[in-house]
Amino acid sequence: MGTVGERIRLVRESKGLTQDQLAVAAGISKSFVSEVENGKRNVSAQNLLRIANAMEASVEYLLRGVSFGPQEAAAAVTVPPELAAAAERLGLSFSATLDLLQTRRSVVARRGSGPSKDLTVENWIDLHDTIKKVFG
Repeated sequence: MGTVGERIRLVRESKGLTQDQLAVAAGISKSFVSEVENGKRNVSAQNLLRIANAMEASVEYLLRGVSFGPQEAAAAVTVPPELAAAAERLGLSFSATLDLLQTRRSVVARRGSGPSKDLTVENWIDLHDTIKKVFG
């Protein structure tokens, strides 16, 4: 289903955004957006996340071209109220909030099969800040 750049262009155009608008929203240059969309440049994970957040798109879709089918879409994602409150305080988009939730789930899954503790609003903010420090 095409390249990352082609999927970025497809989503950008479906949202009615110009390359300029996407670049400003993502904090990157228009020439970078153009080069990625035209396959002349690879995109880092950090910039892909910025682009995805700016377009409120799934990183998974942009990377792999995988989107949720009807069955997956029907399975609602439950955002813990503490995460919702933290996201509101941090000004996170829905996409960024889901990315934070998925990141935590990935960490917990790798650490073992025991029960994980519920995070407080402050814990979610700390996790977000730590990820931001490490990945930019």
